[in-house]
Amino acid sequence: MPDEITLAIPVLIVEDDPLIQIRLKGILLSLGYSINQILISASIQDAKLRIALNSPHFTLLDLGLPDGNGIELISLLKQNNPQTSILIISAWSTEDTVLNALKMGATGYVLKERDDLEVTLAIRNIFRGGAPISPFIAEKILNFLDQSDSINSQDSNQMNHQHTLSAHEIKILTLVSQGFSNKEISTQFSLSKHHIDGDIKHIYQKLAQKSASSKSPHYHI
Repeated sequence: MPDEITLAIPVLIVEDDPLIQIRLKGILLSLGYSINQILISASIQDAKLRIALNSPHFTLLDLGLPDGNGIELISLLKQNNPQTSILIISAWSTEDTVLNALKMGATGYVLKERDDLEVTLAIRNIFRGGAPISPFIAEKILNFLDQSDSINSQDSNQMNHQHTLSAHEIKILTLVSQGFSNKEISTQFSLSKHHIDGDIKHIYQKLAQKSASSKSPHYHI
């Protein structure tokens, strides 16, 4: 395992499909985890117990679980450990699902249909301080921000500049939505790829803060 990666221990897999459990466990083992560092839950109820007892530092989270939507675990994980990282690995790909997960504080979102290499790269990205992103996600964030700014512009009291993306961050999202890789974007800005990875993580954090500070609790994307 590369020296620059520090494993977040313990890691929790929340997934009800035994085959996907085996797949994700194999990916984690290939990254350097040992069996006793990997916790597995197949339901929300069991995951809540694991979170309370073990305080995971990293979670691979499915959303379609037998006893509900795994998205409710995101806030619980963050309350238990504000520094924890959460990678959603789900078959659900609707705009609402993806954006709501990011707004709740997920560090990244990968579809189950993606191969092991892409999942591995997403995990490595997180461990290096970044956040996985795709053109699909970037486009949906841009659309959400446009809608949100349009609503806020009707009431200047709702504007919160602390949570507004900078021109630099908007440009990064635009380039990602156009299919540019983080490495290609870093070249355009004459910055390191690590810097761009961190910028994307900051964008996700602002998205979560923007949602938490909203004065319209019934407004959903």
